Amino acid sequence: MISLNIPTVLQRPTSLTSVRYPASAILTTYKAPTLSRLSTTQTAPPSTPVPSTQAHQILSRQRLNRPVAPHLTIYQPQIPWVLSALNRITGSLLSGAFYLFGFTYLISPILGIHVESTALAASFAELPTAVKVGLKFLVAVPFTFHSFNGVRHLVWDSGRELANKSVVRTGWAVVGLTVVSSGALAIYGS
Repeated sequence: MISLNIPTVLQRPTSLTSVRYPASAILTTYKAPTLSRLSTTQTAPPSTPVPSTQAHQILSRQRLNRPVAPHLTIYQPQIPWVLSALNRITGSLLSGAFYLFGFTYLISPILGIHVESTALAASFAELPTAVKVGLKFLVAVPFTFHSFNGVRHLVWDSGRELANKSVVRTGWAVVGLTVVSSGALAIYGS
């Protein structure tokens, strides 16, 4: 270990401007480490081999004692990061739904199930009106949100609306437009 001989201040200063360190005192008392005082070899305490099952148990106990880093639970939800997460989630859901439907449509003749447009329209027409409106709203929300938030990102890419207040304002505008347009599509969509 390297020890540094730096003078300590005997009295606590009353303000930062009253501290005066003479340059000669600091420069003359500091001793730079030399090669003779540095150790290049390190010795570890002797160890004994441990069976892998016992090593795994020791490691598991050590992991339980580690502090857990704070996560999203300590942060107050804010519209920019909530909408960012929702944009990624809706994008994943939409693309996953398209792939799933496409794959189902391709293998439907082999499995003998009917997913063509006429069969889907006929089965949807048999549902009660409230269920139809609810299903249309649930399908419309990810589409409209992802579309409006995509326009918001395009506006950001042009270098506009990047101030904090503008980001929050446009975020709430996306939420409002999503709810209104999804409701209109669910109620008035044919």
